[in-house]
Amino acid sequence: MKAILATDGTSESNAAVEMIESLKFNDGDELLLITVIDMAVPMAFDAYAGYLPNTKEIEKVARENAEKVLTETKVAIDEHFSDPGVTVSTEILIGSPESRIVEKAEEFEADLLIVGSHGYNRWERLLLGSVSDSVVHHAPCSVLVVRNEPSNI
Repeated sequence: MKAILATDGTSESNAAVEMIESLKFNDGDELLLITVIDMAVPMAFDAYAGYLPNTKEIEKVARENAEKVLTETKVAIDEHFSDPGVTVSTEILIGSPESRIVEKAEEFEADLLIVGSHGYNRWERLLLGSVSDSVVHHAPCSVLVVRNEPSNI
């Protein structure tokens, strides 16, 4: 099996990491951990406001954060896979999370994509979009969407 876990370091992604522990992986299986840096967000600054951010510095910080997320995720995954027969690798992607996750699944020839769900309601999804929803509708393989346990607030 070739599986991809897309993570952004949120509690929803961490729930997806925990879900992996219940999946059966065999010798020769591959698990690719990915995170996507979306540089479109910093470009929303108003150039006429008198301040233009240093995009190289923003990208550097975003890459450092992505590396930290992948390192922490890999440590958690490695604790589960004591068998060296399962290959676990990481990769940082840059672009729109919705499209880059699907593109990587096609390129990797994944059998399964695992993503966390933020659990947005209808209006939040309309305003913010839903990466997991887009991935489900465009992925070339099966998609496991993991919901975080609702908090008791």
